[in-house]
Amino acid sequence: MGLPHGSTGAPALDVAVTAARRAGAVLAERFHGPMAITYKGPYNPVTDADLMAEKACLEVLRDEFPSSGILSEESEPVSGESGYTWVVDPLDGTRNYTAGIPHFAVVVALARGSQVLLGVTHDPLLDETFTAQSGGPALLNGAPISVSPKEEISGSVLAFDMGYASERALHALQMVTSMWPEFQSLRLMGSAALGLAYAACGRVDLYFHHHVSPWDIASGLLLVAAAGGRTVTRSGGPADLDSGSVIAAGPSLVDAFLAATEGAAWRR
Repeated sequence: MGLPHGSTGAPALDVAVTAARRAGAVLAERFHGPMAITYKGPYNPVTDADLMAEKACLEVLRDEFPSSGILSEESEPVSGESGYTWVVDPLDGTRNYTAGIPHFAVVVALARGSQVLLGVTHDPLLDETFTAQSGGPALLNGAPISVSPKEEISGSVLAFDMGYASERALHALQMVTSMWPEFQSLRLMGSAALGLAYAACGRVDLYFHHHVSPWDIASGLLLVAAAGGRTVTRSGGPADLDSGSVIAAGPSLVDAFLAATEGAAWRR
């Protein structure tokens, strides 16, 4: 089945890129400026920039695909009649954003049921746009990308995030501590979307996270797969939108990571 076209005839992927870039322009303009911050949870901020970026993004999607559903982080879910759902994170990496750390992204993906059909992860400050669609290659600004060729933990660069589950975060720290110094270095990303995008293009060898929502990983799951990688859950089963956790790398490195962490509390 081919991907749908918008009301103007634009391909869905082009619409998604436009929507992501519109949101990104809002974020870039507001970055380092005054912002209103509220909290959805003790460590989960939302800014007025999130809301403005979401508005800009959803306007594009609704104009082109009025009958599609929308699942966006800062809004109530909307059911659609078309069978397609847009999955959106207008600002992945809000804590980085509010701290003035230039590492955050916009996520726009199209799903049909649990299957992600296309994904866009846009970094507005670096002007990097990662794209993939079902059956096609993973691209960075139009050029093909692939996961790292690393097959073993030894010498690898691991990246992860801690999320909002404090006990699970402690388990993650204990797990990587037990693996040191076998791996080369460690990165805390502050953005699951960019963690997965960086795994897809080989900037990091492996990325893992134990506390993810569908909009955090919707684009990244497809990016990693299209780049020749594999995504699994903490338990080792295939990852999907509702997995709640993800491990992403080349297939052999995923296997090596699962073997090295077998029995770890984080895996349970």
